[in-house]
Amino acid sequence: MTMKRFFDDAFHRPRALLLIAAAAATAIASGAMFLSMHEAEPIVAGPGVTSQKMLSDYVPAMAGTPADTPVFILEGAEPGGTALVLGGTHPQEISGLMGAVLMVENATPQRGRIIVLPQANRSGFTHTDPLEGFPHTYKIETAGGTRWFRVGMRLTNPVHQWPDPDLHLHPQSGERMVGWESRNLNRNFPGDPDGRYTTRLNAAIVALARAEGVDIVLDMHEAYPEYPIINMLVAHERAFEIATLTMIGLQTRGIAMDLMASPPALRGLSHREFGDHTEAFAILSETANPAMGRFRGRTDEALVVEGKDVNYVRAAALDRLFVPFDENGHPLRERTARQLATIEEMLIAYNEANPDKQVEVSGIPAYQAVIDEGIGRFLLPVPAQ
Repeated sequence: MTMKRFFDDAFHRPRALLLIAAAAATAIASGAMFLSMHEAEPIVAGPGVTSQKMLSDYVPAMAGTPADTPVFILEGAEPGGTALVLGGTHPQEISGLMGAVLMVENATPQRGRIIVLPQANRSGFTHTDPLEGFPHTYKIETAGGTRWFRVGMRLTNPVHQWPDPDLHLHPQSGERMVGWESRNLNRNFPGDPDGRYTTRLNAAIVALARAEGVDIVLDMHEAYPEYPIINMLVAHERAFEIATLTMIGLQTRGIAMDLMASPPALRGLSHREFGDHTEAFAILSETANPAMGRFRGRTDEALVVEGKDVNYVRAAALDRLFVPFDENGHPLRERTARQLATIEEMLIAYNEANPDKQVEVSGIPAYQAVIDEGIGRFLLPVPAQ
């Protein structure tokens, strides 16, 4: 070995070792983050929960897959109808998850049943929108300590379903969609039990609804403030009377809500396919989430929870939005309160139309109480492990 090579090796060896160490540290940190993203946020069964299942109890093929998701059943002492409440169909639309969680942890039926899936597409909770800078989690302070929840993404995680086709065809209708919609739970109902991951999940949720004889479905969503279908109910034609009464009930309480009919030609969505393929009345709700929109500024936990953004205040002044927007924003507590009030008014309307199959429930956190006291006031302590 020449002296030059000896000194060159002596010079480069520490640098190589440092690079290897840095790469190893990065790999370990990335792996830890990947594993943590697959840890489900805790949901506490409240006093009204009479049984807890998994989706695989209805479709055994789901067992051991990322699609398997908790099913909470709240059953009253008196027989009646059955309502299905879906949160997390699009995981980044977080008032849907939070409304479902508060139902699980607070509601107590006296008549009939409420079935709640807080994380309908559990895979979507294991990643965030690429290149959008979303935080992975957000925190809610409670009297019993800090609770954490995931932001997620509207699509199935590509590690669970890949690749996307160039063109996605809705299995039943053949409607053409852009390829990534193959991973969108709300473009693939009623699903295909022999299809890819997402359509199998769709089919399993529909199988649950059929097995439990669900009478009415509410699928809770959010959209960005510049989207025209916002603070709105979308209802299948068979559910239109119930949805109209729900809207009137909300407006009477000073909660602005509009209504539109489910377009028959727009396929794969819950409000269309549950109405067409089950006996249930099918309704979808939308609230305004500024963390999802294109006008937003820094996408951090504060925006996700507090819903304040000066860009949207300016956009409202320029009449570019479909909801009012001031310095108070649209915080998560307000959006969740709106979802809970929608459940209340929907059940009132359903009961008026179905006196022989009623769903009577108490304990749903009141709209103004959630706004004034915050979500944390209604979250239960997580039991020690």
